Amino acid sequence: MALPPVVEDKNLEHMLKATQGYSRMPERDVALLFVLYGTALSTTELARLKVSDYLQPDGRVKVESSVREDVAHNGEERPLYWSNKRVVNSLDKYIAWRLERKHGATIRKGAYRGMDPDSALFLTDDGKPYALTSKMLPSGVLSYSCNTLGALISRLHTNAGVEGGNAQAARRTWAVKQYRKGYDLVHIAKILGHKSITTTKRLVEKDPVRLADIVAGAL
Repeated sequence: MALPPVVEDKNLEHMLKATQGYSRMPERDVALLFVLYGTALSTTELARLKVSDYLQPDGRVKVESSVREDVAHNGEERPLYWSNKRVVNSLDKYIAWRLERKHGATIRKGAYRGMDPDSALFLTDDGKPYALTSKMLPSGVLSYSCNTLGALISRLHTNAGVEGGNAQAARRTWAVKQYRKGYDLVHIAKILGHKSITTTKRLVEKDPVRLADIVAGAL
């Protein structure tokens, strides 16, 4: 099976600007892209995240959070960090936008910036959680997918001219970039939620980095 593409920084920045310009809900869609490329979460994990996974009761960002067991694609809890400033800034703007429109707001003043802590972090155009569909695998494991959110993510890439772009491309891009920076596969696998380092190695071993870029940065 072919690996998803790696979206280089120039193309990602173009996609962010394009989304800001043409999207009907730029606050949500830009934040969605930042979270995708900044955390390497899967589509179903994004659909299941709650406001309380991002915010503390006093409204501060929960810098050290977790992908809960009931959220994780492999059913195992793993660390989730909201430590990237660009990711946090985009999410803060989206939450403020939601609050103005009372999408997932609560009557409890002060707590969670006025948001319902159990509300999904990302909502549809009409302010509802993204629906999940389930399927029983031959192994007997129940698998979940979120086709609506997955389609939105693919469309954001297509509209910006990023061929083959989707949530899997974002996960691979994150892994490849961390590997280029010298981080070891054990830590990269932990963030991705891979049980086997072999799975992570497959994502990074065919790095499409251009030879010209390597030479350009030599001096």
